[in-house]
Amino acid sequence: MILNKERLRKWGKRIGYGLLLLTALLICFYYSIYFGAWGEIPSKNKLSSLKQSQATQLLDSNNKLIGKLYVYDRQSIPFTEFPQHLIDALIATEDSRFYEHHGIDNKSLLRVFFKTILMADKSSGGGSTITLQLAKNLFGRQDYGAISIVVNKIRESIVAKRIEDLYSKEEILTLYLNTVPFPDNTYGIESASQKFFNKHAKDLNLLEAATLIGSLKANNSYNPRLFPENSMERRNVVLNQMVKYDYLPQSSIDNITETPINLDYQYYAPNQGLAPYFRAEVKKQLDFILKQKQFRNSNGEPYNIFHDGLKVYTTLDNTMQQYAERAMKEHMKNLQKQFEKAYGNNAPWLKNKSAFLAAKKRLPTYKRLKNLGLDEKAIQDSLNKKKSTELFSWDDNSIASLSTLDSLEYFSKFLNAGMVSVEAKTGAIKAYVGGIDYSFFKYDHVAQSKRQVGSTFKPIVYTAALENGMVPCTYFPLKAITYTNVDNWTPTNASKEVDENLNYSLQKALSNSVNTIAVKVLYETGIDHVISMAHKMGIASEIENVPSIALGSSNLRLLELAKAYSSYVNNSLPSTPIFITKIEDKNGNVIASYEDLYKSPKTVEKAFSDNTRQIMLEFMKATVNEGTAQRLRTSYKFRNDLAGKTGTTQDNKDGWFVGLMPNLVTITWVGNDNQQIGFQSTRMGQGANSALPIFANYLKLLNQDSRFNRYTRARFESPSFEVLASLDCPPVQEDNFLQRLLGNKKDQREFKKKKKKGIFSWLKRKKDN
Repeated sequence: MILNKERLRKWGKRIGYGLLLLTALLICFYYSIYFGAWGEIPSKNKLSSLKQSQATQLLDSNNKLIGKLYVYDRQSIPFTEFPQHLIDALIATEDSRFYEHHGIDNKSLLRVFFKTILMADKSSGGGSTITLQLAKNLFGRQDYGAISIVVNKIRESIVAKRIEDLYSKEEILTLYLNTVPFPDNTYGIESASQKFFNKHAKDLNLLEAATLIGSLKANNSYNPRLFPENSMERRNVVLNQMVKYDYLPQSSIDNITETPINLDYQYYAPNQGLAPYFRAEVKKQLDFILKQKQFRNSNGEPYNIFHDGLKVYTTLDNTMQQYAERAMKEHMKNLQKQFEKAYGNNAPWLKNKSAFLAAKKRLPTYKRLKNLGLDEKAIQDSLNKKKSTELFSWDDNSIASLSTLDSLEYFSKFLNAGMVSVEAKTGAIKAYVGGIDYSFFKYDHVAQSKRQVGSTFKPIVYTAALENGMVPCTYFPLKAITYTNVDNWTPTNASKEVDENLNYSLQKALSNSVNTIAVKVLYETGIDHVISMAHKMGIASEIENVPSIALGSSNLRLLELAKAYSSYVNNSLPSTPIFITKIEDKNGNVIASYEDLYKSPKTVEKAFSDNTRQIMLEFMKATVNEGTAQRLRTSYKFRNDLAGKTGTTQDNKDGWFVGLMPNLVTITWVGNDNQQIGFQSTRMGQGANSALPIFANYLKLLNQDSRFNRYTRARFESPSFEVLASLDCPPVQEDNFLQRLLGNKKDQREFKKKKKKGIFSWLKRKKDN
């Protein structure tokens, strides 16, 4: 008996020592974490100046959000912008004793220990407070192997207590709601509200607030976009929790729990959402602007567009952009079907065709394999390996198992498009479509791509001619001429049905886009004068000194063309296209203003005279009223004040349309990214058919929206009496018998004389006499 008591005493001592040792070890373990042996724990000093990564916001001209640049999609807002039902939903669901504890809810921890751990009751809830969750959100968790959960929980409890010492409950809620992760890689209630419901957090109704708070339990499982039924069920749990803790009466939710979730989802990812090409170009410009020494933060460091929460105010109009994208998609979907049907089995993008074979050798993968020394068979074998590939379609995208060559064949068939709409007087870009789908076709056909501009260059030729002294009622014969000094080049007209014995005035020739006369006007004016005029009108690209530029052989960017055409409706001054008007930091301080970004030269010279501008506008009005763009009047029945110019390049590879209104310049382009692939016929590929309908669809939508009356109902300036008098002549003259008999040889002889002397044509001299 004594032996047993002695034995019990020994074991008691051992257990006591063991418990003491365990306690000591736990205390040491705790303080090893506390003092940073497992990684630094943020001090109160660091916690007092929390700096969280915030998304840069891109805003349209009406301050509507059109996109973001971020690593973490986060926007911070003050406590005053949280609706009360949002706060109530959060506390009722996540931390009912939030206002009673000091960062750690001991009652909840006891409940977790006894019910969740000992009794295995998973429905009893967790013990994590809002402050503990905030600590986790702010500083994340580290991997410590098997004891990760213990170390991280202790770290978070230490940080939570420090946060409670430093911040009020209101400030803690503000920090939490601005940093907590929501579904779809979204951080903070403001970003989540704008992404899922297209509204500010302050405007969330009860059901919307409950939906977002409900998603905090499991971002993926309760994502209202992916799993609406799960999300709705979880939302109703939140509502019932609000009733349970007396934030709502039961009667207030009886009739709303069956209401489905009504999302208005917004894509702000780089490849998705509104105006992705425009946003990509804005990012490029931001990268350049913020590297300049004059734009630095308070510490003298460059701003980080992904972390510093900047606000970038742009010129884009959210609604006009939606109309532009809708107009493009509506037309291109139908045009693509016609394009593929017209070629059938003879399509140039098929694998045995020269265009495909040339495109294959331009592939980066092909070049890399070639540089490695592989022969053609080995390269072909590598390019024929199949993999799962997402395919673009105008109907629904799909997934297929395709090789690199299969993908090349598939994507090579698609026509692409570019469109820009610019305010003539300010240069403000109001709509910008760089391609048909940024996810699949990232090459920007507005700011990056250079394509032959076709007949859209002709107005520049005619402008130079007028400035050089040619009068509007100068007549030129339609008949073709062979230019012996240019390898016997004989430019011809698209239409073979017109009587070549006719002579056209300048207005008639331009409005009907007559090739033969455009070249004659170029020679009459002088190529150097035409190139000089193009540069005065804002074209920066090099223009080759060859006569074919009269027909648009030059490769120019769409933005350059927009700048040049703006001079016709901006007092003869080209307007520089503008993307950004102002940049602010996250506190609203202006980093860069319009004046900082676009410093105008002290003196700006007009590209051409007022008379020339008015005459050219009359020429291009005639293009719409009776020329190559007359379907705007006949088919679309537009009654707006309109001027314009169509353009088609050789072998129908590029279709263009320039639409001018008094306050808006819009340019559209359509073609294949592979410049060896054109339309099968001029009927389909001409600018009036391939590019003009995008403008027409766009204008139709603008006309229906009274907010844009400043564009759609604007009127062109009235031409002066002098201009009207200069245009007062028949559009067509017919040669007499002697002219028809001798005309062709005489024309060629006179043009050779004219080229040497550099004076006006015999036609103008005859008229002046």
